[in-house]
Amino acid sequence: MTYDLQPIVPRQYEGEMVFLYGDEGAERNLPLNKKEVAAVRQRREREKDFLMTFDRLPHRLHLLSFDSEKPAPQVQEGLRRNAVKLLAALEADRVETLAVSGEGTLPEEVLALVEGLTLADYRFDRYLSKDTYHLQNLVIDSSFVEQEELDASQRLWNRLYWCREWVNLPVQDLNAARLADELQSIAADLEGVTCTVMDKRQIESLRMGGLLAVNRGSVDEPRFVVLEYNGLTGVSSKTGSTSKSGKTSGTGVSCAAGRPICLVGKGVMYDTGGLNIKPDDYMQEMKSDMAGAATMASVLFAAADNRLPVHLVALLPLTDNRPGFNAYAADDILTMYDGTTVEVVNTDAEGRLILADAIAYAAKNYHPRLIIDAATLTGAAVRAISTFGIAAMQQRADNELTLMKLVGEQVYERLVEFPMWKEYDDLLKSDFADLRNCGTTPQAGTITAGKFLAHFAGEVPYIHLDIAGVAYFSKPQPPYRAGASAYGVRLLYAFLQMQYKD
Repeated sequence: MTYDLQPIVPRQYEGEMVFLYGDEGAERNLPLNKKEVAAVRQRREREKDFLMTFDRLPHRLHLLSFDSEKPAPQVQEGLRRNAVKLLAALEADRVETLAVSGEGTLPEEVLALVEGLTLADYRFDRYLSKDTYHLQNLVIDSSFVEQEELDASQRLWNRLYWCREWVNLPVQDLNAARLADELQSIAADLEGVTCTVMDKRQIESLRMGGLLAVNRGSVDEPRFVVLEYNGLTGVSSKTGSTSKSGKTSGTGVSCAAGRPICLVGKGVMYDTGGLNIKPDDYMQEMKSDMAGAATMASVLFAAADNRLPVHLVALLPLTDNRPGFNAYAADDILTMYDGTTVEVVNTDAEGRLILADAIAYAAKNYHPRLIIDAATLTGAAVRAISTFGIAAMQQRADNELTLMKLVGEQVYERLVEFPMWKEYDDLLKSDFADLRNCGTTPQAGTITAGKFLAHFAGEVPYIHLDIAGVAYFSKPQPPYRAGASAYGVRLLYAFLQMQYKD
């Protein structure tokens, strides 16, 4: 989709147009005749949120009414969701170009509708033999939006697109090595971004027992990808020698330019459950188990695209979880990167094992001001809050999570905070190792997973985001179609915009 800014006079525009109308005080400026105005007025007496279509042959005028007196986040999310209805009307007529204007409307409301159209227009169709409908061009009234703001938004939306593509791709076409190669290629084209790709030999040298164990059942080798963007100096703090392939040897260290925020993303490219294999109804859609890694890479790339003044390191452990070869088993005891020993209780609790190595690596090598992880980690999170938000936990990061919750309300990617009470530590005690990888009871599954990971953050402020309910939708959930959503990218990007100060 392309986006163009130009002056629009709604009454004179000849083409398909959507007109936003949120305030009765602007009624006299509606591009409608008296009979149409009366129909809109009568409809708004019953409800304020609706879509009406008027013929302007050979085109149509779509009037999108909304209640501007609601809280701003609700108004904007309503416009994003109503974009689905609008897009359905456009698809029926195979409309290629749509103009966007309005009256009694704020710039952020116009951008919310444009964002909603962008999110709703996405569909994973690369494997379909027949062409599918897409809106080709949006012409936006330049009286509402500045070019710089639109360009920045478009770059963010591009990262949302690719995040969704990666999560939707089946493992046959996107395994750990291929994703690592793609991330390295993207990083090479972005100013201020470096990419370190560690192969199995290097992971073995680091003694990442969790990542290596999960990978033992797979024919595909693991990768550990470290992306770094330093928008504070424009120079990466990564040290070490770089080969022609772009791979860097050695471990990373933080530079004096500022302690980074580390973004850790779960990258299980496909999850069978391992030897604790999943039943049929839980196996479907497990290509999405790398959504955390896709999310964190996309956040870092979006920050680099728009030159945010932040210092970020994204750490992405990548592997699939299979039951083949010498697959790790329940009762195995693993030694993690930081030396912690872990008793394996269930091989389907693999995500926390690969994340633990990456979190410990971040804490030791980058001395970050904050570690944030994102992971499709527990079905318990979905059972607790369904598909309407993110289960969040924090350790020594109360202020940061408070801000993130506020940001989540603004962008409507909302958080529910779960407790990290010390009593939950007892559920992870093992008779044979320092920790178990699962709780001793089926209760509090989301919390025990977060508590397990918090151990590896040590004294570093830490936020855990369980995105299991929102990373991938089995059925449409406006403004998203079924499939990957990139939920969390807008949240973290806005969080970085609002809180980072060196």
